[in-house]
Amino acid sequence: MITFVWAEDENGVIGLNGELPWSLPNDMKFFKEVTLTGNVLMGRKTLESIPNPPLKNRINVVMTRDDTYEADEVIVMNDRESVLILAESMDKPLHIIGGADIFNLFIDDVDKLYRTLIHEKFQGDTYMPEINYNNFKMIESREGLLDEKNRHAHTFQIFERIAK
Repeated sequence: MITFVWAEDENGVIGLNGELPWSLPNDMKFFKEVTLTGNVLMGRKTLESIPNPPLKNRINVVMTRDDTYEADEVIVMNDRESVLILAESMDKPLHIIGGADIFNLFIDDVDKLYRTLIHEKFQGDTYMPEINYNNFKMIESREGLLDEKNRHAHTFQIFERIAK
């Protein structure tokens, strides 16, 4: 199973200068809860944006066009087909966590979506590729709690594919 796990604002912004344009600890908690159920796939820039990579207690797979790229404690892959074969062989979901190019590469293969929708608009330079939500059914939606550390209204949404 292949999933996408991400947060976006009302305009589809997912990043600014290689980082998240917001601080939302609730989303980080949701991200961790979801991704600990499987393994993670990300692009090189996403890996390099993580403090103290790789993500612990998950197999980390990095996809890059650079066939000489190496990183400690990660599987480096260079093509979509190899990733699909790997995902098929895993007994846990492969959670794709970014960036936009990696999401776009697997947009026709994703089975489940874990989206945090932030109900604000931020400056950004990276956007989530357009997903045809007609091919998915929302199976869960819950509002995130607001407090002194989580100041942006947000909703956690989970979708399952109904058609490919």
